[in-house]
Amino acid sequence: MRKKLSLLLLTLMVALSASAQFEQGKKYISASFSGLDMGYNGSSEFNVGLQAKGGYFLADNLAVVGLIGYNHVGGDDETPDRVSLGVQGRYYIIQNGIYLGAGATYKHANHNYNDIMPGVEIGYAFFINRHVTIEPALYYEQSFKDHSKYSNVGLRLGLGIYLF
Repeated sequence: MRKKLSLLLLTLMVALSASAQFEQGKKYISASFSGLDMGYNGSSEFNVGLQAKGGYFLADNLAVVGLIGYNHVGGDDETPDRVSLGVQGRYYIIQNGIYLGAGATYKHANHNYNDIMPGVEIGYAFFINRHVTIEPALYYEQSFKDHSKYSNVGLRLGLGIYLF
């Protein structure tokens, strides 16, 4: 009985601390990692990427997020190193840490590859403490250049900080 009560109190504390983090006016920064066979597109065998994000909560549970990123793609791909800039809207569902995101990213590689890729993601903000989260997310990015070759689906793992 004591273990059940302790688990219930711990769950309640995590839920209450998470609910205060997605309020209007809060700021958000994050770094995330993708690749190492956690993603797939039609043109590459190996893909590793890093992203930095910053955001602001326009309303409770609703954030706008800007991002900058770098991807290295292996295999026979003619565009091995890509840089990206993007914007995303993020909605947190019922203060429980699950979020839905949608946005667009501009990707550039070499001098001959430019693509605007709309994308969606679903993730979870798992709070380590009041401000720091581990954020796994599943994502999909649609390429307009060549759908079968450049569109991406995969898993991204991030570390987020929610600031006052």
